[in-house]
Amino acid sequence: MGIGASAGGLEALQEFFEAMPTDNEFAFVVIVHLDPNHVSLLPDLLQKHTSIKVTQITDGMQVEPNKIYVIPPNKSLSILNKKLYLSKLESPRFSHLPIDIFFRSLAQDQGDKAVGIILSGTGSDGSLGLTEIKAANGLVIVQDESSAQYNGMPKNAINTGSADYILPPDKIPAQLVRYARFLDTINDRPILQQENIDGFLQKIFFLIHNQTGHDFSMYKRNTICRRIERRMQLRQITNMADYVVFLQKDEQEIEILANELFIGVTSFFRDPEAYNILQHRILPTFLDKKPNNYTLRVWVPGCSTGEEAYSIAIIIQECLDTIEHHINVQIFGTDINEQAIEKARRGLYLSGIEHVDISPERLKRFFVKEDNNYRIKKSIREMVVFAPQNIINDPPFTKLDIISCRNLLIYFRSELQRKVLQTFHYSLKEDGIMFLGPSETTGQSDHFFSVLDKKWKIFHRINVVDAIPRSFRLLEPAHPVISDDVKMPNVIQKAEELSIMQLVEAILRHSSVPPLRYC
Repeated sequence: MGIGASAGGLEALQEFFEAMPTDNEFAFVVIVHLDPNHVSLLPDLLQKHTSIKVTQITDGMQVEPNKIYVIPPNKSLSILNKKLYLSKLESPRFSHLPIDIFFRSLAQDQGDKAVGIILSGTGSDGSLGLTEIKAANGLVIVQDESSAQYNGMPKNAINTGSADYILPPDKIPAQLVRYARFLDTINDRPILQQENIDGFLQKIFFLIHNQTGHDFSMYKRNTICRRIERRMQLRQITNMADYVVFLQKDEQEIEILANELFIGVTSFFRDPEAYNILQHRILPTFLDKKPNNYTLRVWVPGCSTGEEAYSIAIIIQECLDTIEHHINVQIFGTDINEQAIEKARRGLYLSGIEHVDISPERLKRFFVKEDNNYRIKKSIREMVVFAPQNIINDPPFTKLDIISCRNLLIYFRSELQRKVLQTFHYSLKEDGIMFLGPSETTGQSDHFFSVLDKKWKIFHRINVVDAIPRSFRLLEPAHPVISDDVKMPNVIQKAEELSIMQLVEAILRHSSVPPLRYC
């Protein structure tokens, strides 16, 4: 488990290890913000409060159970195959985010065995890393704000929505022990080996659909089961039948489970090389062929909290800087998760993006610093309209030039993948581009697309006769139907202050009508 702390963290760490039983099987990796110019006294200070052996990390050190490993000053830490690797902080950009760096590494290396803990500290270091641990089905624990000497790090971590438990430092060890013991119990009989698993899954799908309107029955079975198993672990329930009964009695648990099934793993410029290929090898020729004042239409389905949509907007803007004629840009970001869409609309992101995801040049040009956050600048924000949409059931956007749908199809069963890819083919113009994630392919729909870049899954639409999906619900041409609760005069009254894209989004935000009716 990784434990991150900063200002006020020493006291919290001491309380944590004083309460931790000495006969445990945990390996603790402590990452704190240290003065790079002084020898760290932290190992000695912690050793006074525990009989568990505390050691300062050296490069290549093998992680062993029931030991505490402490990061040395002026180092970045990562883990691979249970070995700890140190690297010098060559750039000051990384000096304030050692927790995020390690947590991301921990999530990749340990997956559902990873535990991330955030204790007292200022700023937001660790928050982005916790989302990676949560996405990998790991456990996330945050110190409650009232017990923290400095609550900045705990507050930002809690605001990500990733925390499984929020506790004072001295209460965390007991929860960890209970969780570990329960894991030993449930691992002897994983839910995939339990009887009537399909019947219980159908009941769970029904409960979620009945309460939220979302249908997860076409998601990959193993993915769904891992998420359900994780919730059962947190609720200390060993049997699927008992968990179904628990869901029937607890509507809040249904909401929590549905939110975890959304799997909103995202970041700016995820797989930077892929974006680099799209920007420098694919888009220049593609855009150069468009006439003056052409309107480029882009759809980013499954956009989550907006990072992918804004990344696409940024590289398009950088491409437009290099051509002589003018092109208008309309980007539509959609997602089934309305909470994620609201975050995308705000365009406000933790300061951690400056150290991991965004170059200094892009940060300066396309973002504005607000306290411990960065906000997307107006020039990029106005290129994107966000709206909730169910890619499975709702009508799609049409006459599109580009579709960017990265790392969504991997969660769908093959039959649903075929349906979605057929939808993308229908939505794209004849020369349209499709941008998928590195683990995704066109599969049995390869006759719809030709490959532009095999490694980074960039495709070109092929014109195929009679490729219109049969499942589409045809919409008759009509004016937008606005629900009764929409106060249109308020929207219209300020129309002169809004761009066209902002006005469209204002209407979408107050309407249940599918996006196709507007765009």
